[in-house]
Amino acid sequence: MIGGGFAAIARPWTPEFRHGGLTVADAPSAATPTTAIAPARSDAPAPTVAGIAAALAQVTSSPDLGAFAGQVTDPTSGTVLWSQEPTKAMIPSSTAKIMLVAAALLTLPDDQRVATRVLAGAPGELVLVGGGDPTLTTRADGGYYTDGPRIADLAAQIKAAGRQASAIVVDTSAYTGPTMAAGWDPIDIPEGSITPIEPVMLDGGRFDPSADYSPRTSTPALDAGRALAAELGIDPAAVRVGQAASTGAEIAKVESAPLRIRLHDMMIHSDNVLAETIGRELAVATGREASFAGATAATAAALTSAGFDVNGLHLADNSGLSVDDRVPPRLLDTIVATAAKPTGDAAVVSAGTQARPENDPRAAALAPLLDDLPVAGGTGTLAPRFVTQNREGAGWVRAKTGTLSVASALVGYVLDRDGRVLTFALMSNDRLPEVSRPALDAVAGALRNCGCS
Repeated sequence: MIGGGFAAIARPWTPEFRHGGLTVADAPSAATPTTAIAPARSDAPAPTVAGIAAALAQVTSSPDLGAFAGQVTDPTSGTVLWSQEPTKAMIPSSTAKIMLVAAALLTLPDDQRVATRVLAGAPGELVLVGGGDPTLTTRADGGYYTDGPRIADLAAQIKAAGRQASAIVVDTSAYTGPTMAAGWDPIDIPEGSITPIEPVMLDGGRFDPSADYSPRTSTPALDAGRALAAELGIDPAAVRVGQAASTGAEIAKVESAPLRIRLHDMMIHSDNVLAETIGRELAVATGREASFAGATAATAAALTSAGFDVNGLHLADNSGLSVDDRVPPRLLDTIVATAAKPTGDAAVVSAGTQARPENDPRAAALAPLLDDLPVAGGTGTLAPRFVTQNREGAGWVRAKTGTLSVASALVGYVLDRDGRVLTFALMSNDRLPEVSRPALDAVAGALRNCGCS
């Protein structure tokens, strides 16, 4: 470099290096990483009723909550720490799905799959038999749902069998009763929240499988039949929904992902169609009709059999989309608190708590529910929340959301500042969701900030 009347020469090495004057240092000792994800502390200070009341006093008095009811529990001790009208029957919106998950985990094998089959029909006819899987897809990448089976695979099996056909009958007899629940608004079909509940469909009836709230079809079973016809070169006009006059041997079959994966998809994305179809799986497994009435009765019966108090519960569906649904917050919080109970050695807690040393047999069965809940500011329906407001809850709150034009709810759990798990059910009615949701998030955020021992 030249400038200012002097010259300097930049060398690619120093004289010491050139003449061997440098030595190579010994390798540093291995670093010990700091644990970033760890279980809740077994010795965390227990929160008190007075401490929780003080922490929540301001946020639970917000007028933005409208008609508000809720409950907070310490699952380690089993103590209800705070409540406001916990037995009041509230519109749950999508937090109703928590009850369905609990009922399914208590009743069905977690590896259960649902089959879609093609049978031989009358000469020149194929019968597409819906078994209750809405995750079938035409997309090579698996479509909207995790590991959704493909129509193309059904077609490939039919071709390999050498079966020739000129018509397809879509058999929807697996389900009975109405395809739309009481309290549903038909506008929710084009607005992307639901489709008529039939036992075979593509990507939950979505026109665009890449979008959660894609407009839906009003003829999901017929569309599935026409998609199969297109794969086989059959005229779509030769597809009809009904029951075949006769059926023969099975020609092709595909299966859904295991139940545990479908439950996770349902909860993370608050998928109403999956909720209704899984509800019908529960109904069939318990000897009931695969209908709205059978599915909701099966959910309530499973909870009752497990010892949960279902007083005040009324369900028109399993998804929570119906404005006719009613659920008390105590039931929802008790389910999550049971799932969050310590098990094994962790069930033996320090003196002074109300926990019994023996395990609650329901806790291990319900524990997967906790991993199915969205993470605040991170995943699913909670991804856009706790981001600009109530940021203290981001990453710490895990909860099922619920949103209708007349109701919002948040049900889940949080780790407080002392490292203690708290469960909660927070339900707001009679306020627009854009008003009530930030107020609900503020309550959950206050629980995260709580050092309430």
